[in-house]
Amino acid sequence: MRILVIEDNYRLSESLKTNLVNERYSVDAAYDGQEGQDLAELAPYDLIILDILLPKKDGLEVCRELRRRRVQTPILLLTARDSIDDRVRGLDCGADDYLVKPFAMNELLARLRALLRRQQPYKSARLEIGSLVIDPATHTVEREGQAIELTPREYALLEYFMYHPGQVVTRDMIEQHIWNYDFECSSNVIDVYVRRLRRKIDAPFTTKLLATIRGVGYCLSSPGSKQEAQ
Repeated sequence: MRILVIEDNYRLSESLKTNLVNERYSVDAAYDGQEGQDLAELAPYDLIILDILLPKKDGLEVCRELRRRRVQTPILLLTARDSIDDRVRGLDCGADDYLVKPFAMNELLARLRALLRRQQPYKSARLEIGSLVIDPATHTVEREGQAIELTPREYALLEYFMYHPGQVVTRDMIEQHIWNYDFECSSNVIDVYVRRLRRKIDAPFTTKLLATIRGVGYCLSSPGSKQEAQ
């Protein structure tokens, strides 16, 4: 999943980026409101972490403008202001959640997971398709009760599939949501990672979940769905 951090405090921004990368997220950073808005309009991010007090354009204005332009990406506001009026003002601008500085990283990560889940059909913290289960809080993966070890990039790819159950996911979508601007994605790197993932989550099991949709992309779906694994 790809996250945009808009925060002008360089140390905090780097700390957020490091922690998010460790949590298997792909991260881009902007250090002023205008740059952040430009990036948010350019790429299909899964979530935006937005500071309020920013140079060039403050976070509330950025949030308001993104919603006006129909950018529906979930937004988590960060601010040192903790009055009720400040929180109401932020939420009324179109933000989805609000976190007051200083904050515990564990709380921020839990709020991010909750916001990401809110966009999907899952009711619990774990993501499940058939016998395949992942826990975004612990990054554990299992199928039919067997633990599956994935690399960080394989996990990020599987998590993206799990957040889009039964949907056809194109290679362009994978590239935009799994890698950030710093990564140069070669022509076949996505196919390579999909093959590696399939060897771990599908090959050892009778029922296949990950389908190749020829000429389009891939689909992770439960047994009996319309998409048939190939």
